[in-house]
Amino acid sequence: MAITNTSGRRKTSVARIYMQAGQGIITINDRDMKAYFSNELLENVVNQPLAILEQVGQYDIKVNVKGGGISAQANAIRLAITKALVSDNEETRPALKKEGFLTRDPRMVERKKFGKRKARRSFQFSKR
Repeated sequence: MAITNTSGRRKTSVARIYMQAGQGIITINDRDMKAYFSNELLENVVNQPLAILEQVGQYDIKVNVKGGGISAQANAIRLAITKALVSDNEETRPALKKEGFLTRDPRMVERKKFGKRKARRSFQFSKR
């Protein structure tokens, strides 16, 4: 199998992955996944598409991710892995689509408006 190159996004995070058949080594920004994600829950988020298809340990994945927080980065990586699995084998699409892994989460932080304290929160009103 050739190297599959896809990207995933969540909030302001962008993840680019390079996936090929291998022993299941996942490298994120030149670090091991366990070293990058201290939280085991985030490791599970990254492995969800592989776990659904029962293909954990069959692919070597090299990830470049930047921007956003650590949780958004994990979700961006999950989307990228899902897209790579679908491009590799189109028959996996219905199972991954049913779980909602192919949908890019469009929620972003609303920008701050002038005359307001935050995006919608006003300054405290003083009558006198």
